[in-house]
Amino acid sequence: MARKAKTGQRFNIMVIGQNGRLQYEALLFAASLRACAPAFAGRLIIAEPQPGPLWKGETRITGDVRAALEEMGAEIIPFDSVHFGQDYPYGNKIEGLSTLPAGEPFVFFDTDTLITGDITKVQFDFARPAASMRRTGTWPEEELYWPGYTKTWKSLYDKFGLEFDSTLDLSQPDEYWERYLYFNAGWFFGTDPVAFRDRFMEYALAIRDDRPEELVLQSLDPWLDQVTLPLVIHSLGGGRPGPELDGLDGDVTCHYRMLPLLYARESDHVVQVLEAVAAPNKVKKLLKNYEPFKRMIYQKRGEKVRALFDQNDMPPRERQVRNMIKKNGFWMR
Repeated sequence: MARKAKTGQRFNIMVIGQNGRLQYEALLFAASLRACAPAFAGRLIIAEPQPGPLWKGETRITGDVRAALEEMGAEIIPFDSVHFGQDYPYGNKIEGLSTLPAGEPFVFFDTDTLITGDITKVQFDFARPAASMRRTGTWPEEELYWPGYTKTWKSLYDKFGLEFDSTLDLSQPDEYWERYLYFNAGWFFGTDPVAFRDRFMEYALAIRDDRPEELVLQSLDPWLDQVTLPLVIHSLGGGRPGPELDGLDGDVTCHYRMLPLLYARESDHVVQVLEAVAAPNKVKKLLKNYEPFKRMIYQKRGEKVRALFDQNDMPPRERQVRNMIKKNGFWMR
């Protein structure tokens, strides 16, 4: 099912799916892709980590959800966790790239994403990889005796022999977090998943196992993937996304993360897409098996969350949003 994007290139989409929350999110993702981009004929690959030494218990997607995903045209492809697993589940997005066909451009999405518009119209330049800028200054954290943003980030570029200065956004002040190349790993893309995976794996393991001394005060859990991603993208000739990618994290995709946050702060269009793709009986009977989806979507708790906020005048910090939802007894994850 390969297709041509408007750029004239062919691309596949990958998300992670496994037993529990992610399999239901994968079902929502597939349903939204099918509904909002019916012309998409690329491969939708659900990368499924397998049980093993690094994943205890059952990780495989249950039979009924598996059948529904396959009916929607998704391909569920297993992979083994060699370096990460349940101790660092974010490593799935690195190791799962092994499920994608070599040499074919790809887009990775976190599973807690909705497709809300026609992704085939997005002007991807796969030769110049990029990633999501819907992020906050979560890393590095300012510490009393730390060396500062510049020395911390530069130590990583130096570790891998990468040029540093061109990654800086000089419109931002020195020692302000937005000056430095930093992404949310909720989506990223590239021209070859094998090259991307190999570079991502090499850098992530090197940082995890032998960090520069400038990082001694910094936590890498859960930030390792987001610390590594800018280095990978820069080394492969990419950088910050341009305006041609505004539809991602815009009117084409929504990385909602948790349904209470979706109902609290996303647009009416996102809510409408969510409820429309969750409505068919074949989907509903499966999503209702996951308690947060059952209560938020089908028992209308999401409407109560939405009524707590003015979506055009949201609290400036996500913590404030979460606290308001929790105060009213509506928080679920």
